[in-house]
Amino acid sequence: MRRKLDLPYVEDDLLAIEPGDEVILSGTLYVGRDQVHKRLFDAINEGRPLPFDFQGNAIYYMGPSPAPDGFVLGAAGPTTSMRMDPFTPLLADHGLKVIVGKGPRTKPVVEAIARTGGLYLQAYGGCGALYSSRILQAETVAYPELGPEALLRLTIHDFPVFCLIDSRGQEYIR
Repeated sequence: MRRKLDLPYVEDDLLAIEPGDEVILSGTLYVGRDQVHKRLFDAINEGRPLPFDFQGNAIYYMGPSPAPDGFVLGAAGPTTSMRMDPFTPLLADHGLKVIVGKGPRTKPVVEAIARTGGLYLQAYGGCGALYSSRILQAETVAYPELGPEALLRLTIHDFPVFCLIDSRGQEYIR
């Protein structure tokens, strides 16, 4: 089934999405990879404030390439999600419920998604140019010293993904 999900999301909207559903995202999407996740993880453990509120927001595992003329960012395809798995359960327990990436997740991450009522949405590999065309605006929010791996805030429209793990921890099986 095809579903629309506006970001920031309303909690009840997550419950209607099931494994295998195509989900069309629009709104604000944060971007962070390995080093951003480590810094968010450390901030939580050290009691420091986070650079954005997890509640209602989603994060995308992506590192953009430089922007060609006429685009906000270059290729904006997903990166392998499993690299974030050591950090994801703690982030989920602190309110990060919607994650967009690529590839399978470890059992602790699946359990954290189910425990918190979140979603794991998979972006299509090889579609970096398509995703770039759906980005209307991008700005660095934190960690600019990480260059293309800094924490970004994107404004997106009609960004296609599909649900791999739903809010009950059910996984899409092909």
